[in-house]
Order: sequence, then C-alpha cells, then structure tokens
Amino acid sequence: MSKVVLSEFISLDGVIEEPHEWHFPFTDAGTGQYKFDELFAAGSLLLGRVTYEGFAAAWPSMTDEQGFADRMNSLPKYVVSSTLESADWNNSTVIRENVVEEITRLKEEPGLDILIYGSAELANSLVPHGLIDEYRLMVHPIVVGRGKRLFSEGLDTTTLKLVETQTFSKGVVVLTYAPADAASE
Repeated sequence: MSKVVLSEFISLDGVIEEPHEWHFPFTDAGTGQYKFDELFAAGSLLLGRVTYEGFAAAWPSMTDEQGFADRMNSLPKYVVSSTLESADWNNSTVIRENVVEEITRLKEEPGLDILIYGSAELANSLVPHGLIDEYRLMVHPIVVGRGKRLFSEGLDTTTLKLVETQTFSKGVVVLTYAPADAASE
C-alpha cells in the first residue's frame, strides 16, 4: 500500500503560493539533499492543474548531474483537473472525476510514496476524506504577507501529530505530521 505525502514550501504566515519568489535565499546543502531524498522515495506525483502546468512548462527542459530532473520527468504523474484538455508531460494521466475513489485506488496499489507538491486546492479537497497520510511542511523563516495559504477557510478541524522535525542551517524547519488517529496506531 502506498501513502500520500503532501510536501510544501511554506512561509511563517502559511503562504505556499509562488515559492520561487521567496524560497531560494533559504536553500542550502541540507534542504537540497532533503528534497532529493524525498523525490527518490516517491513512486509517483499527484498534482493539481496549476502546479502541473507550471511543472510541465519547466521540468522537461531541465537537466542536472544528480538525476533530479530525470526523476521528475520519468515518474508517473497524476493530475487532478476537470478542465485540463491534455497532459503532455511524460507519464501523465488526468483524473477528471471520482477523485476520492481514484486516489484511494492509487493508495491501494503497492509501491512507493505518492508525492504531492504545491497543489493547495487538491490538498484541501483531500483533507476531509483522510487521504493525506503525511504532511511535510518545509517552514521558511519569512513572512510573505500575501498569497494562497495551504489550508483554506471552511475545512473541518483536523488534528495532526508531529512525528518528526528537521532543522537546516539557513533557518528552514521541516515539520512532519501524520493524522492523529494514524500516528497512534
């Protein structure tokens, strides 16, 4: 059985939108290795349309010696969208309807983590159904002041349990949470 892992760059004030505008001053060797290890522990990506379109426009032309770009480009990608006309990035499949059932089916397949990057609307739609098994919040020491936040108004109260922390040299802290009921099992 696979687990769905939500991985977010997030500011102190909860913003996840446009991390390319504020994330890079806080990168170091540790954060780079963390993201590398995270991607290589994944067996597929699960993305919302906006994140998918941004990634699909950028990643196919990227290269690096470590193989990060090759991994991003070769992994199976599932994009949740009712409006996306086509998904032309290598190994991409569009999930247009029955999202909860389709993701539940993906989780039941044996394999590595199903990794969600960004995709706030997708994440918010999965929380009420208990489909996120792990939340990895890469908290950056910055207040952005504007932008889309991870958890939207209107979500029911959801209790999480802190299962791991990691701190990096430029002040980034990764807080890893699991649903409280799953963390106690």
